[in-house]
Amino acid sequence: MGRKVLKERLKPELHQSVVELATGVCKDIAEARRDVFETRSTIVRLARDAGLSIAAAGTHPFSHWADVQITSNPRYAQLISDFQTVARGNLIFGLHVHIGVEDRDLAVGIMNEVRYFLPHILALSCNSPFWLGRDTGWASYRCKVFDKFPRTNIPDHFTSYSDFEDYVTILLKTNCIVDAKQIWWDVRPHPFFPTIEYRVSDIPMRADETIAIAALLQAITVKLYRLRRKNLGWRNYRRALITENKWRAARWGLNGKLIDFGKEQEFPTPFLIGELLEFVDDVVDELGTRKELETIRWILKNGTGSDRQIEGLARIARPEEGGRLRRRGNLGRVARVGDRPPFPAHVRTNPTAAAAAHTPLNTISATDLSQVSYDPSLAPGARNAAFTCLAIQPGEKVVLITDRDCIEIGAALAEQFKRAGAI
Repeated sequence: MGRKVLKERLKPELHQSVVELATGVCKDIAEARRDVFETRSTIVRLARDAGLSIAAAGTHPFSHWADVQITSNPRYAQLISDFQTVARGNLIFGLHVHIGVEDRDLAVGIMNEVRYFLPHILALSCNSPFWLGRDTGWASYRCKVFDKFPRTNIPDHFTSYSDFEDYVTILLKTNCIVDAKQIWWDVRPHPFFPTIEYRVSDIPMRADETIAIAALLQAITVKLYRLRRKNLGWRNYRRALITENKWRAARWGLNGKLIDFGKEQEFPTPFLIGELLEFVDDVVDELGTRKELETIRWILKNGTGSDRQIEGLARIARPEEGGRLRRRGNLGRVARVGDRPPFPAHVRTNPTAAAAAHTPLNTISATDLSQVSYDPSLAPGARNAAFTCLAIQPGEKVVLITDRDCIEIGAALAEQFKRAGAI
């Protein structure tokens, strides 16, 4: 039924429980928005009529890949034959965005430069904290599953499109690949379409977020295109450096730090994404996507899909809310584990805070903390910490005391516990 209604916009995938939804070729983000919302609404309705539900996430929170049937298709059969359990276990879901760049050499040049920003995009899209019913401690565990495939992750630098073609030719001659579509990098010049294909993102939870990330990728591409047309460009960094940032983005999402390699310093990820938004700002109005990029700011404020999945698990654990969520089937079978630290290293409480309980004269209460302003970049980590704590001790009230040296962290935590009704 789905293929009859959606035709080429609905395609089967390796696993039978997965479908790929594709838009048409859209002239702008507004058209892409209409296409995505229409297609998602249709597939949700068709699934509901069949007694099923559709979820958008980078991994299924509790299904086991071994229990999922493989789609009958010669290409998929060969993939299973070649990769065995690695392919069978690749039950993951990503967002691919194509941006048209007809000049192939220019596309490769932009691909080289845009690699720097891929960890920023991944951090915004993280939506896969659970795997096989466990909290993995990762914001994007999908990345770690896909790392088992060859020819994934951040690509190398290529001097030209012919340089890229030489690479593909060697792989074809030596029977490494059937065609260039088996090069699964986080960004690639598409082998058949005149596009740069971005593949780094988890599939976001909300359609608005999908459109926002597509709009940001379009703006970055256009910005780099304009720079190159002026004989300017963004500095190319080593793949080994960029993968350091990708690891951080996959591990922490918006709750950690990325490295500014130009300054050779760490900064909170939301801060660097704010700088990225400033970098592309001069092309946004021409593209008509200012509203979409405001959704990026919404994600920075409210957290990623991964953060919201963790929050959902915490709510399940709270008696006053758990029943409602279980009846809806949200994360009802996910096991809580104790391997998710409340903060990444850069915002963990320092040793003086641990001693604060024994130094009453150097403490400040949660009531007083509500009057303290704090760096907004601390909010995602505080939210994650609060919901992790409430998942472990559902229904508990919190007494929050912090060292004055860590007053901003305490204020961020106090606000999140207050929102959760634990203070």
